[in-house]
Amino acid sequence: MPYSWQNKVCVVTGASAGLGLAIARAFCARQARVVINARGEQQLAQAAASLTGSGAEVLPIAGDVTQQKDVDRLVQAVKDQFGRADLLCNCAGRSARQAVLDTTPADFQELLDVNFLATVRTTRAFASMVLEHKGSIVNVGSLASKVAPRFMGAYPASKYALAAYSQQLRLEHGSEGLHVLLVCPGPIRRGEANERYQQQSQSLPPAARRPGAGAKLRGIDPNQLADRIVSACERRKLELVVPAKVRLLLTLAQLSPRLGDWMLQRATSD
Repeated sequence: MPYSWQNKVCVVTGASAGLGLAIARAFCARQARVVINARGEQQLAQAAASLTGSGAEVLPIAGDVTQQKDVDRLVQAVKDQFGRADLLCNCAGRSARQAVLDTTPADFQELLDVNFLATVRTTRAFASMVLEHKGSIVNVGSLASKVAPRFMGAYPASKYALAAYSQQLRLEHGSEGLHVLLVCPGPIRRGEANERYQQQSQSLPPAARRPGAGAKLRGIDPNQLADRIVSACERRKLELVVPAKVRLLLTLAQLSPRLGDWMLQRATSD
């Protein structure tokens, strides 16, 4: 019997645009009740309007998941409106372009807060509700959760932390029925991809300005990735690496760091 999302409550952070919005749209298409969260009220309202146009039940809650008071307000809104949460998708995050020795402790702290500690906050806040329904926590990492390319500043460290946290959640709460999915995608296709890092990367090689800091990978369609994430939740997969061919590099990097470094350099433009 096909898995049914009907009337299940799915909370998606970072959902006003890009992959987060695509994930919210995928759950709406499956008749889930969807809570979307992001910092910008106007953009979030526009996202909600685009989703409700198809008749979906959507609750937009603006807030900054790096702030505990905003996370608490998000949880209370979900409790008041629905009384439950079946899935939490931690999609809020940000990339960076910077040489590692130019990356200050403050830079690391800032990105760790957005890409990792925000996930810790929201997961702790929603865990009891999700556990009650043996639901899913989806942590959107990156290929940089597995390898650390050049010129991405604090980004790989922040995404590595997310991978470790996901494994700990699985090991400690999997026996209670909690499903944890770590998503590790390559560069996501987006309209402003060539302009996003111009300011950050002026002193870096030109390739650092490209998606994935010059990774020789085709941009991933966010809607197709969103569908794969939903399917992975239905099958309760533990990890989703896209594109799958990168798994070979990841495996070899574990076996031989020297070989892994060489392959990673070959896989990115100079």
